[in-house]
Amino acid sequence: MSAAGEAPGLTVHSPPATAEMHARDSESDSEDMKHMMTGGPTLKETRIVSSSYGNPSEGIIEAETYRGGLKNAQSGPVVITDEISKNIALEKLEQMKKWSISTYKCTRQVLSEKLGRGSKTVDLELESQIEILRETKRKYENLLRLARQMASQFYQVVQTQRQLGDVFGELSVKSPELHEEFGYNAETQKLLCKNGETLLGAINFFIASVNTLVNKTIEDTLIAVKQYENARIEYDAYRTDLEELNLGPRDAVTIPKIEQSQQQFQIHKEKFDKLRTSVSIKLKFLDENKVFYETVILYETDQILR
Repeated sequence: MSAAGEAPGLTVHSPPATAEMHARDSESDSEDMKHMMTGGPTLKETRIVSSSYGNPSEGIIEAETYRGGLKNAQSGPVVITDEISKNIALEKLEQMKKWSISTYKCTRQVLSEKLGRGSKTVDLELESQIEILRETKRKYENLLRLARQMASQFYQVVQTQRQLGDVFGELSVKSPELHEEFGYNAETQKLLCKNGETLLGAINFFIASVNTLVNKTIEDTLIAVKQYENARIEYDAYRTDLEELNLGPRDAVTIPKIEQSQQQFQIHKEKFDKLRTSVSIKLKFLDENKVFYETVILYETDQILR
């Protein structure tokens, strides 16, 4: 068959079956390349088919897995957005603002009290109990220091007595003419060492009991006292601020400030009253525990010495 427009003597043979095979191969190649580029399971499943139609098995190449191949990029949802970050920053800024205002008010209150210009809320009975507690702690701390010093020194005495007993025992064996004298001294030093260890155990028990009383029981109460004193300063600071606003003019600008100051004053007043009650209860319990501790210490020490 002669195609129109072709050079004379040239013919193109296109068998129907061969044309269809070329079309299927072309479509298969296109689909395989598309599957590979769009992220199929692995490149090992891709088959490159040649256009040879003589032998269907020829031209099939098994491709190895591509180690550095294409990966499905899956991006997760964005957890923190710009709006959330902005809200967090504003919240921290607001907290810093409140802290700065409160610190300024408390600092001004403390300075005015030291300079004798500001008023101070005082509970005479509670302040007296707190001062007695601090004085008691100082006395017990001194007692604890001396008891530890005594225990350390007496421990050295006991060790020396033990060594003397050993030396006298050796001399009683090596010196037959003074066997009885050295033996008597050896037994005496051993007996003193034994009694010294008993006394040392009583001293250590006394130290442990006093240490618990001073560094745990009394210290816990003083921590509550410190919180009460800080609350008192905050209460007086906001009270002074409210009093100054009440002395000024009342208009559309100052009334909201007075209301806000009244709310803050009420919050700190409740906190102050709550901590004052808590400290009073702790001081009462501490006084009872102190008597109990002293009784137990004396009783246990007497039992050990016996």
